[in-house]
Amino acid sequence: MRHTALAAICLAGMALLAACQPSGKAASDRALASINEVDDENLNQIMLTVADPAEAVAYFTKVSAEKPDDPDLKRSLAKSLIRAGKPTEAATVLKAITATPAATNEDRVNLADAMIRTNDWTGAKAELDRVPPTYETYDRYRLEAMVADSQKNWKKADSFYEIASGLTTKPAGVLNNWGFSKLTRQDYAGAERLFTEALTFDANMFTAKNNLVLARGAQRKYDLPVIAMTQTERAELLYTLALTAIKQGDLTVGKGLLQDAIETHPQYFEAAERSLQALGG
Repeated sequence: MRHTALAAICLAGMALLAACQPSGKAASDRALASINEVDDENLNQIMLTVADPAEAVAYFTKVSAEKPDDPDLKRSLAKSLIRAGKPTEAATVLKAITATPAATNEDRVNLADAMIRTNDWTGAKAELDRVPPTYETYDRYRLEAMVADSQKNWKKADSFYEIASGLTTKPAGVLNNWGFSKLTRQDYAGAERLFTEALTFDANMFTAKNNLVLARGAQRKYDLPVIAMTQTERAELLYTLALTAIKQGDLTVGKGLLQDAIETHPQYFEAAERSLQALGG
C-alpha cells in the first residue's frame, strides 16, 4: 500500500516538474530576448552618435534590410546618411518612409532638411507645407526660415528665425544663420548684432566670429571686436577684415591689416603673404 502511495507521489511530482519546465524555459527566453533588445538599442544609439559615419551607414543598411518593416531602422539609416554627407540617399530613404502610414511630422521635417542639403528648395517647401501648424519644433522653424530666405521673403524669414531661436537652449547656430541672412540683405548693423548674440551662447563658434568681422568691415569698422579668440583666430580674422577693406577700395587699410595678420599668425601665413605681395606690399 505504501509502495502504491509512494508511486503516486512520484508520478505527481514528475507531472508537476514537467508542467514547470516549459514555463521556465519561456521565462528564460523572454529574459534573453529583453537583453538582446537592450543590447540592440544600445548598439543602434552608439552607431547613430559616435561611430564612424561610413560604418554607421553600413550597419543600418544591413539591419534595415533584415527588418524591412521596422521604420525606426530606416530613420536611423537616413540620419547616418546625413552624417556621412549623403543627403540625396537620405532623402530617398525618407521619401519611402513618408509614403507609408507610419510617417510622422518629424519624418517630413527630416525629409525637408535632406532636400535643402541637396538644394531642392521647392521640394523642401512642399514637405514643410504638409506639416500642420500645430507641430512646433526648433528644426521645423529653422528650416521654414531657411526656405523663406531662399525666396527672399525677409519678413517671414525673420519671424521664423525668431521663433526657432526661442525653441532651443542652444540658439547659436540659428542666430548665426539669421545674421548671415541679414548680411546678404546688406543689413550690416542687424547682422553684427545677431553674430554678437550668437557668440554669447557659443564663444568658440569661429564661423560667427568671421561673419561678425565681415559685418563690421562692411560698415568700415576695421578694428577687431572684443571677443575671445586664439592667436591663430586673431590672424585669420585680421585677414578677413583686410580682404573686406580691399574689396571696398580701402587699400592702405587693407595692406596694414594684412601685415598685422602675417605678424600675428604663429606660423607662416601663406594666404596673407600672397595677398600682400599681390598688392605690392
